[in-house]
Amino acid sequence: MTSSEAVRAHVWVSGRVQGVWFRDACRDRARAERVTGWVRNLIDGRVEAVFEGPVAAVDRMVAWCHEGPPRAHVIDVEARREVALGEASFTVR
Repeated sequence: MTSSEAVRAHVWVSGRVQGVWFRDACRDRARAERVTGWVRNLIDGRVEAVFEGPVAAVDRMVAWCHEGPPRAHVIDVEARREVALGEASFTVR
């Protein structure tokens, strides 16, 4: 897939999203969807993630962020589209 065929979503998730395996679950889901990018905890308690790949797969990842793993309690998800940069894999930062 070329970067012109891929889309990129930049996402910020708030609620009880740290200390509940959100990043690891996100990585596992992204790899299953064959989406590249990264996920990390922010100092303010949110989780930030970037997803790149086919539109449908990226949309599924953004939708997943509204639920997260079983122990998470998501209050809000802010997502915006950006130009795909060609992320090579999906990593936890």
